[in-house]
Amino acid sequence: MNRALVLLAAIAVVVAAVLLPLWIGPFYTRVIQLFFFSAGLAIAWNLLGGFAGYWSFGHTVFIGMGAFTAAHIVTRLGPFGDGPLSMVLPILLSGLLCGLFAAIIAYPILRLRGIYFAIAMLGVSQVVGELINNLSWFQGGVGVFLQTPLPAGTAPEDFFYYVFGALLLASILIAIAVRKSRFGYALLSIREDEDTAMMLGVATERYKIMAFVLSAVLVGTLGAVYGYSVGYFTTYTVFRLDFSLNMIVFCLIGGIGTLAGPVIGTAIMLFITQVLLSRFLDIHLLITGAIVVAIILLMPGGIIGALRSWSRPRVRGGTVATETGS
Repeated sequence: MNRALVLLAAIAVVVAAVLLPLWIGPFYTRVIQLFFFSAGLAIAWNLLGGFAGYWSFGHTVFIGMGAFTAAHIVTRLGPFGDGPLSMVLPILLSGLLCGLFAAIIAYPILRLRGIYFAIAMLGVSQVVGELINNLSWFQGGVGVFLQTPLPAGTAPEDFFYYVFGALLLASILIAIAVRKSRFGYALLSIREDEDTAMMLGVATERYKIMAFVLSAVLVGTLGAVYGYSVGYFTTYTVFRLDFSLNMIVFCLIGGIGTLAGPVIGTAIMLFITQVLLSRFLDIHLLITGAIVVAIILLMPGGIIGALRSWSRPRVRGGTVATETGS
């Protein structure tokens, strides 16, 4: 496809997203806000789990750390200015702290592979969550407040719609830049065969740590903004296992390791759960689980993988045949 057309389509989508809150109600604004937040998390997870093949079951640790860091910065150091701009420094510092924490634990934990790494990250998230919940200084058990300085006359759902939308756009651009760079190709080589990549001179240890830290920074930043959006939260509000599981499921549904897969998977699952199944609360989880299992069994490569296989020419008897004929 022509790059100019892709660029025009992207600009049209961004413009439509900016204008959308003018025509939809608060409920659908919150649903799309949740989509922006969840898609941003899935993209950040995909940098490590999809590109490098290191699946993490504990990325929720960075959401919780980001939220609590922002809350304690504001509570103990005071607001940094007036208005929405006072949120910028706490959010940035929260993301950086998550990146620093990831850099500290990266070397020992990234020496594990496969399910061992996944379970180790789950353990890290549980340990950090319990520490914040039980150490009185963090106030994780009783909860903390994080007030948002909203612009005058702006509804909270509209404000966070644009904030999460901007973060999603930034995450997409970062993912594209990584995928098209030498860094991205190194991560793909690690995913396909790490030992061979190491033998060929790829600095696998360094690239894995870089992907881990970048993913943590993005998730921690989104976690800090999530803390602002809910206003009051405890350990159990932000150190939720379902956050980590959703990142994985959204990537699997859309196409793990692809650029568009996390966004497509998030859009499909949130439309099903938040819109189509909103009236079936009693059997909500049952239907959702059945849909996820069906999609993964029927399309193991996700939506993107299925579209690629359907569009790929098929060989019949030595001749190439397409869906419309040979």
